Amino acid sequence: MHTVETVLLVLLLGAVTGIVARYLRAIPLPLIQIGLGAALSWPQQGLHIAFDPELFLALFIPPLLFADGWRIPKREFFALYRPILTLAFGLVLFTVIGLGYLIHWMIPSMPLMVAFALAAVVSPTDAVAVSAITRNLGMPAQTMHVLEGESLLNDASGLVALKFAVAATLTGVFSWTEAAKEFLWIALGGLGCGALLGWGFATLRETVTRRVGDVAATQMVLLLVLLPFAAYLLGEHIGVSGILAAVAAGITTNFADLRRGEFVAERMQTEGTWTMVESAFNGAIFLLLGLQLPSIVGRTLEAAGGHWWQPALQALGITLALLLLRWIWLLLGVRGALWRAHERGKLLEQPSPLLTLATTLAGIRGAVTLAGALSVPLLMPNGNAFPERHQLVFLATGTILFTLIIGSIGLPLVLRRLPPAGEPDSVREERQARLVACQAAIAAIGDVSAGSSERQAPLQEALGRVTQDYRKRMDLLEEPHLAITPEAQADSPESVRQRRLRYVVELELRLKALHAERDALYGERQAHRINDASLRALVAELDMNEVSLGKRLDVARHAAGLEPVKKHQGH
Repeated sequence: MHTVETVLLVLLLGAVTGIVARYLRAIPLPLIQIGLGAALSWPQQGLHIAFDPELFLALFIPPLLFADGWRIPKREFFALYRPILTLAFGLVLFTVIGLGYLIHWMIPSMPLMVAFALAAVVSPTDAVAVSAITRNLGMPAQTMHVLEGESLLNDASGLVALKFAVAATLTGVFSWTEAAKEFLWIALGGLGCGALLGWGFATLRETVTRRVGDVAATQMVLLLVLLPFAAYLLGEHIGVSGILAAVAAGITTNFADLRRGEFVAERMQTEGTWTMVESAFNGAIFLLLGLQLPSIVGRTLEAAGGHWWQPALQALGITLALLLLRWIWLLLGVRGALWRAHERGKLLEQPSPLLTLATTLAGIRGAVTLAGALSVPLLMPNGNAFPERHQLVFLATGTILFTLIIGSIGLPLVLRRLPPAGEPDSVREERQARLVACQAAIAAIGDVSAGSSERQAPLQEALGRVTQDYRKRMDLLEEPHLAITPEAQADSPESVRQRRLRYVVELELRLKALHAERDALYGERQAHRINDASLRALVAELDMNEVSLGKRLDVARHAAGLEPVKKHQGH
């Protein structure tokens, strides 16, 4: 099969599995995609792809890491930097040393440096798989921020450790001093390279769009999509971490976006584009893992002869040891930092044995582990085969599968036993920000002057309607235990709830009317009474109104003690 056909097929299957996962909620999406990929490639005449690890790293990893750096809440990331750095760098070193010696003890035929290479391969975690498993299960928000920050940074530390272990195997020489110097150069150089490139792009974009406005929105979004590839390739070209360069470029670009509040078209296009890119590339990664799985398993079982159960038990043993080391590190190396963050108010959830267990089970391995394992060279400098390479790839793949399965089963069980977290800080802060925005809007329209006596009456009438609408929003944004208005302080709870229910019904009626508007517009187009351009412009306006109404309805239903509305199909 040609490369173009393969890429299109993988993207198609990624989209299809995403839809299937909506109906099979008990099975995480990554497992569905791996299973489908394995089913497609297992038969003799199945789909087989020649896997190029360097191409895989350059094509799939940069945009996903860039998107993670772009989306991750920066305030929480910097507030929780101590536990994040302790996990991203300290745990990787602890894992490489501890697990490396354990693997060498379990599998004496595997040289120590190769065992270190395998330990380095399985050290990076995959926050994408964790979020796919824990979606709607109540993983505490700030714990998830720690896991995302860890995953952003430990990809680089794990791959750098792998690089040193492979180099030591190839040359037979290893120096801790040289390794430390090289690591600092690779890590800091990658962060600096990505930050400079992101800052340069932001400056260029600012210069262009300040001059031409949103006219160039589509072109700027395209350049933004290409930015992670540029950061990765430039980092690799100058000998630093391309992965950290992509992450730093994403973080820097997000900071620059804080000054671009007026560019609505560009912002909407960017959000939609990145949502599509992340969905497509995440699906492709796990499908490719499934497509490689039968050949990896086949070669290992063939080498094991009749003792097929041995490599499977070895992979399970490595997985359990990996999770045990993670649990120990969380107790000894991270728990203190988490407690201090909790006492300072930076970590809402209090560290507990159950939360530590959930964080341990969230150490799921994924795409970077697969790419790192397959990047191990086939041959030594003397032409001999790289020692135990097939076994290394199999054990790394088995670790991915076992961590996914254990996390899929264990995380839901543990998270259901965690005490209710209450209202997250982010929800309260969002409500307060909405209140401030409404107050600013009322103040702004209150300063409007009629300009002429003829406009005075219409202005007062319009001002009353708009102000009333904003005050209705503010009523629903008040803390649930407060009365809706100062005049209603003495109202009974039932009276307050009835007033909120009336507002919910009003918003639902507005949404129903908006849906009818949209249906009528499509009917006008089908009857050829308006053209496509008019239809797109009118529907885009309704779509933005629907997003606003939908958010207000969610807040209103929450305040009234009702369940949130499930996302609709069709409307």
